[in-house]
Amino acid sequence: MSKKAQQQIAKLRDELLRHNKLYYIDAQPEITDLAYDQLLQELHRLEQLYPEYDSAESPTKRVGEQPVADLVTVDHRLPMLSIDNTYNLDELRKFGQRTLDAFDGRESEWVVELKIDGVAASVIYENGVLARAVTRGNGVQGDDITHNIRTIADVPLRLLSDEPPAVLEVRGEVYMTNHDLALINQRQVRREAPLFKNTRNATAGSIRQLDPRICAERKLRMFCHGIGYCEGIQSTAHMPFLDEIRSYGLPASPFVDSFSTFDEAVAHCEFLTQEIQDIDFEVDGIVLKLNQFNQREALGNTAKSPRWIVAYKWERYEAITRLNDITVQVGKTGAITPVAELEPVELAGTTVSRSSLHNAEEIKRKDIRIGDVVVVEKAGKIIPRVVRVEKHERKSDLPEFPFPTHCPECNSSVVKDDGGVYIRCPNYQCPAQLRERLRFFATRNAMDIEGLGDKLVEQLVEAQLVTEYADLYRLKLEDVLALERMGHKSSENVVRNIQSSKQRGLSKVLNALSIRHVGAQVASTIAQHFGTLSEIRKATLEQLSEINEIGEVIAASLHRFVHQSPGKEILAALEEAGVEMIEEAAENQQVSDLFAGKTFVVTGTLTNYTRNQIHDLIVMHGGKTGSSVSGKTDCLVAGENAGSKLAKAEKLGVQVLSEADFESLISPNNLLF
Repeated sequence: MSKKAQQQIAKLRDELLRHNKLYYIDAQPEITDLAYDQLLQELHRLEQLYPEYDSAESPTKRVGEQPVADLVTVDHRLPMLSIDNTYNLDELRKFGQRTLDAFDGRESEWVVELKIDGVAASVIYENGVLARAVTRGNGVQGDDITHNIRTIADVPLRLLSDEPPAVLEVRGEVYMTNHDLALINQRQVRREAPLFKNTRNATAGSIRQLDPRICAERKLRMFCHGIGYCEGIQSTAHMPFLDEIRSYGLPASPFVDSFSTFDEAVAHCEFLTQEIQDIDFEVDGIVLKLNQFNQREALGNTAKSPRWIVAYKWERYEAITRLNDITVQVGKTGAITPVAELEPVELAGTTVSRSSLHNAEEIKRKDIRIGDVVVVEKAGKIIPRVVRVEKHERKSDLPEFPFPTHCPECNSSVVKDDGGVYIRCPNYQCPAQLRERLRFFATRNAMDIEGLGDKLVEQLVEAQLVTEYADLYRLKLEDVLALERMGHKSSENVVRNIQSSKQRGLSKVLNALSIRHVGAQVASTIAQHFGTLSEIRKATLEQLSEINEIGEVIAASLHRFVHQSPGKEILAALEEAGVEMIEEAAENQQVSDLFAGKTFVVTGTLTNYTRNQIHDLIVMHGGKTGSSVSGKTDCLVAGENAGSKLAKAEKLGVQVLSEADFESLISPNNLLF
C-alpha cells in the first residue's frame, strides 16, 4: 500500500502542477475551482497519512510554513539594478538615439512590456526546484523572502521540465490585483485593522512578513520579466527566454511584443496605454529593452542602471467618489457598453463624472454596484477608469446591476458574442448604431468629412434624411439648410466635403464601414492586396485567410459583410452613389523618393488639404510622418495657428514649410530639395 500511496501522491502533484500551469500561464483551465480544491484536499490527506513522502515542493505547501525569526540579508550573484526612467517622449527618443549611435547606426530589436506596479523580486531554481527568493534591496544585497514566495500560487515550487537548467534566476514583480485588495480591506475592517491604501503598499507589507501564513491569505501574484544568473538555459534573447520560462510553468509578463526599430517600439506604447484600461492590476509605465543578450552585454551598466533598458512612466492620479448610476451606450457595431455615472471629482486637473465600465463581465468581476464608493484613476492623464470598489464602505446590501436584456434604443433582444465578453444589439437598423456608424464614417481615419460632426449626424438621423451611408451622398444643399443652426456657408461646405470624400479610395471605405474586426491597418492591407472591390468579391474565404496578418476570424467577417445582407447592399448603394472602390497596388503607391529618409510633422489649420491628404502625399514621395516635433524631424508643414509645434521646430532649427511651400515642393519643378 505504501508504494501505491507514493505513486498516487506523485501523480496528484504532477496533475496539480499541470493545472496550475493551465490556469496561471496558459489561461486555459480544464477543471473547475471546486475540482482543483478536491484534488488538493486529497493530496493533503495522503501526505498526512504518509508523512515519509512529504516534500517541500508539494502544491499543498502554499498556506505558509512556520514563521522565520527575521529576514536574512543575502548577496545577489548578479547585481539587481533599478531601471532608468523618463516621463517625457522626447527624452525616450533620445535614449533610443543614444543606443542607435552606440551601434554605429545599426537598428536593434526592442521588446516592449508593461511596468507592473509591485515589488521587485528574484526567484532562483536549482536543478528545477525553488531554492531561494530575494528582494531587490540595494541592488547588491536583498532580503530572503523564500518563505513568502512559496505561498504565491502562480510561482511553481518545481519547474515543469525533465531537464531543467542547473540554475535559473528569474526576476520579476510581485503584485496584487485590485479585486483582491478590495476583499482584503473588507477583512481588515472586520478585524478593526488599518486599511491598505493601494495594491503596491499591500504587496510591500505582505512580502516582508515574518509569518508566511499572513502572506498566504493575501493572495499575492508574480510576473517574471527578467533574467538573472543562469546556468544551462537555451535562450540568447529576451523573447525566446520568456517562451522558455513559460514552458517551465513560470508566469511571464503579459502584453509583451518585439519590434525591429526603436521608433516602432515607441509607437506601440500608445496601444499599450489603451490596453491597461481592461486589466485588474496596476501599471505605472511601459518598459523598452533590447532583445538580444549580446547587445545588452555590449552596452553594459552604469553604477545604478543598465544602459539597455528604459521605462517610460506616467504619473498616476487617484480619487475616491460615489457611483451614482450605471447607464448603457450602444456602439457602432451594436456593442452595449456600461458607463459609470460618478459623483463629479477633480482628477489630474479635470472634473471626472463618467467612466466606461467596458462590459458586463467587468462589472461582475469588480462587483460594481450603484451606490458604491469607488476608486477612480487616471494614469498619464488618459481615460479615467474605475479601479475597484471600496467594499468596506458598502453599508447595505446593494443589488447587483441588471444588465439590459433588450437594446435601450430599439428594444431588440441582445445577444452575447460567441466565446467573447461583449453583449450586442443585433439590429443593424438600430438608430443608436446608425448614429455611431455615421460619426465614425466621417472621422479623419475613415472618409475624413470635415463639418459632419456629432450634432449634425444626430439631426440627419432624427429627420430621417440619412438611414444608410449612401444617403449622405444624396443630400442636397436645401436638405442641410433646413436643419437647425445650419447656415448657408456651413451647409454648402459640408455638402461639398461629403461629395469630395468619394475619392478617398478603397482602404478608407473599408475602414469607414465599421466591419467587425476590420480596422485601419487591416483595411489598408486588404485594399492594397486586391486593389478593387470587385477583386475582393471574387476572393474565397481561404484566399482572404491566407493574406498576411488577416487570419480566419477577420477573413470570415469581411467575407460575410461583402456577400451577405446588409453589407452587400451597403457596398452596392455606395458604388451607385459614385464612391470610389479602387486602391493603388502597394508597389505603385510611391511615386518618387523625393522625401526618402526624411520625417515630416503636419500641424495647424490647412486650406487646400486635410492633414491625412498631406500625410498620404509625404508617404507617396518616400517620406515618413510623425506626430510630435523632435530632433529627428526634418520638416514641419505648418498651417494657420500652428502653435507650440511651430515654436519647437524653430527652436530646434527644423525646416518649416507653409502649405504653399509644400505644394511647390511636390511639383515637378521643385527647388526646395
